Amino acid sequence: MRLDKYLKVSRLIKRRTVANEACDNAHVTVNGRPAKASYDVKENDVIEISFGERRLKVRVLDIREHTLKADAASLYEVIS
Repeated sequence: MRLDKYLKVSRLIKRRTVANEACDNAHVTVNGRPAKASYDVKENDVIEISFGERRLKVRVLDIREHTLKADAASLYEVIS
């Protein structure tokens, strides 16, 4: 699954266009490297997103095309 779509489905970022812009502006890294929106997300990847001063680091646990809002948090594990 594409990185921008994963960020939207997991609800780490609310909209796919915003996720795409975050990737274009190098606010998203995967396994320590800046990633483009077209990056193919795999299980156990570590995604780090910077929201201004705040940083969110998560590990991908599962990849699904669709998920309910209540189940979205089960797709990843917050590291820090």
